[in-house]
Amino acid sequence: MIELEKHNAVSYPRIAKLICMSRGNVESIRRVTEWLKSIHVKGEFLGSVLTKAGENILERPIEELDEIVWYLESNGVRMDWMGYVMSRCPQLLCCSMEEVKTRVGFFLDMGMNERDFGTMVFDYPRVLGYFTLEEMNQKVNYLKEFGLSNEDVGRLLAFKPQLMGCSIEERWKPLVKYLYYLGISRDGMKRMLVIKPMVFCVDLEQTIVPKVQFFQDIGIRDDAIGNMLVKFPPLLTYSLHKKIRPVVIFLMTKAGVSERNIAKTIALGPELLGCNIVNKLEINLKYLLSLGIRHRQLGEMIADFPMLLRYNIDLFRPKYKYLRRTMVRPLQDLIEFPRFFSYSLDERIIPRHKVLVENRINFKLRYMLASTDEEFQKKVESAVERGRVCCGKASKI
Repeated sequence: MIELEKHNAVSYPRIAKLICMSRGNVESIRRVTEWLKSIHVKGEFLGSVLTKAGENILERPIEELDEIVWYLESNGVRMDWMGYVMSRCPQLLCCSMEEVKTRVGFFLDMGMNERDFGTMVFDYPRVLGYFTLEEMNQKVNYLKEFGLSNEDVGRLLAFKPQLMGCSIEERWKPLVKYLYYLGISRDGMKRMLVIKPMVFCVDLEQTIVPKVQFFQDIGIRDDAIGNMLVKFPPLLTYSLHKKIRPVVIFLMTKAGVSERNIAKTIALGPELLGCNIVNKLEINLKYLLSLGIRHRQLGEMIADFPMLLRYNIDLFRPKYKYLRRTMVRPLQDLIEFPRFFSYSLDERIIPRHKVLVENRINFKLRYMLASTDEEFQKKVESAVERGRVCCGKASKI
């Protein structure tokens, strides 16, 4: 027996515990060990599974264990995942068949399909068998307090089942209180939860507070920080030292953003902090500087419109070409209105420019583009009317 278990990488203390659990029926250990191997539990995890599954694991008929596995497989947990699942959550093997069905139904009743359920269990096996049903219900009900429906919570857990492993008292409530302090409403927290549920899994003091402190240190107001987090929740999952701080330094030293404008830039475009410096920010920076824009001017443009550094330069080129060659506009027009690049060339820029040409009028880029079609039409009509009045007066003279 000892040779068998040592061959399967089971430690001596665990072998001793198993012998005690078997109450003299050593054959039961061999029987369950072979069964665990048949569902792909690796040798290095056999001892852990056997000792953590509970004393009744050695007394259960193999047929009952097979029934649990078959039921999980029929609900989306693939057979080749089963060993991994049982290794991470051996408590499942001591559940009665009725309890297994109740636990599976708990998730399926939230609208999960078999595929989502299966991948959820594979991603975080503990979600199914480690927590009491009372704990599971408490956590689902707490998440619903953010305005989520039963199905919303189901989608959330399917995507991030680790939420079920978070403590309401120790993790969620302190986080909610802190987010309230930053001026984030329940609706804002709901958006954060839906877009990046990982935020509700990270450590508040070690992960979130230092980042907020950094934003405060560069001059961003608390309410603006709250708006940033709601607008771009992934921000809280980025490394402060490897991602956030290097991008801020890049903006100030390479992109021309002044110390006076850095808080405004980050507050308006927190998505910049998720960009790769080498593969995105530097490429866009070089292209914009190649147009003849000065370093200081570019910094002002970025402060006014941070998205400028996130666009694909393949979208820049045709718009810039049309601006300079067809519209015959000076570079200064682009410097004053960098948001020009955000508008569709075919759906807004070209059609509106044609209207101006046809009516022999000229607008600044902001006046031409930053309005609805109805507002633009009124501007054109007003400009045409003013032109007629001026012409009429001139002819009388």
